[in-house]
Amino acid sequence: MHDTTALLVELGAVILGLGLVGRFAGRIGLSPIPLYLLAGLAFGHGGLIPLDASEEFTMVGAEIGVILLLLLLGLEYSASELVTSLKTQYPSGAVDFVLNATPGAVAALILGWGPVSAVALAGVTWISSSGVIAKVMTDLGRLGNRETPVILGVLVMEDLAMAIYLPLLTAMLAGVSLAGGSLALVIALGAVGLVLYLALRHGRLISRAVSSDNPEMLLLVVLGLTVLVAGVAQQLQVSAAVGAFLVGIALSGEVAEGARKLLTPLRDLFAAVFFVFFGLSTNPADIPPVLLPAALLAIITTFTKIGTGYYAARRAGVGPRGRWRAGGTLVARGEFSIVIAGLAVATEPRIGPIATAYVLILVIVGPLTARWTQPIAAKIEARRGGGGGGDKAVGVSGAEAEPVAKSAPERRLGSHDDLTPEPAGEKHE
Repeated sequence: MHDTTALLVELGAVILGLGLVGRFAGRIGLSPIPLYLLAGLAFGHGGLIPLDASEEFTMVGAEIGVILLLLLLGLEYSASELVTSLKTQYPSGAVDFVLNATPGAVAALILGWGPVSAVALAGVTWISSSGVIAKVMTDLGRLGNRETPVILGVLVMEDLAMAIYLPLLTAMLAGVSLAGGSLALVIALGAVGLVLYLALRHGRLISRAVSSDNPEMLLLVVLGLTVLVAGVAQQLQVSAAVGAFLVGIALSGEVAEGARKLLTPLRDLFAAVFFVFFGLSTNPADIPPVLLPAALLAIITTFTKIGTGYYAARRAGVGPRGRWRAGGTLVARGEFSIVIAGLAVATEPRIGPIATAYVLILVIVGPLTARWTQPIAAKIEARRGGGGGGDKAVGVSGAEAEPVAKSAPERRLGSHDDLTPEPAGEKHE
């Protein structure tokens, strides 16, 4: 078969298969991420049918998927929202980092993978899945709950920390010296600070320069600017993903809203390609040997994430029931864990299988803990005679007695890295 013909056939089959998998996931109320990973495992190296003709295209598509994921993430938040979250949520962010990055780092060291792999696996276990969490809170009707702003605050802190973590990890993986790594970190911090300053002081001017009444022109300008900045950032060892994230932060108002609507379908397509590519690059035979450590790591970090959410909600004055719901909701890992593992596999290939197994476990367990952590905690408290706290009784998916007004990122939560179509009847402001 001609090379071009084989490419078209394979690519068409992959995209069609992703569409069918996504529809199936939506029907059963599951995030499509684990199914995308399984599809990649089935047709990658060591799988049923290797996709040789489309491998190079898929690799480029995966890079674009990461860039679009981070761009759309940046578009979700304004600079002022990030600064506010940084001021009010930093203690919770610090607790989140210590409790959830430590197990990954310790596991890598115990396995004998070295310090660089420890930093990478720490990121895999640290970052929650914004997409899965957004979907879960929407399905359970918790967008108006008192604990929801707390959950968002933790997610924003994690997203902002990525602007520092990713350049540092990229420099370490590239094997640069301490001076080179420090330089990359300084450049990243300087870029974040500069973008936040420009967005706060001159955001309207930036948005006006990019703005266009023609959707086609707006799409081309925003996408072209993002890819260009991502390429420059990659050249400076800052990470293309961080460059895309900063472009998203710099845009605001109607421009950000218009770009989000235009780019969301592209994001969904290429992000799905990214997850498939990660599965393609992982040999299925490498997963069974790491299932036990991945499961142990998943169990440990399930409890540490629950502890993170409980602490953050208690610090915000949320009642006991809301604290448990916040903790259970934060458990899911997904897109960012795979992004981090994808950066690291070239240096430490053993991270790929354990990260894939780990994400597969927690992307399934996460929605279950979001639903059942609070009822289980209430039953345990009742058996102990504690009564579960002073909150008024609510259902599993019910809101706290006094819902709070929705913040800007909360109003857009349904689109935040969410690759699953919303169920019928669900709308967001």
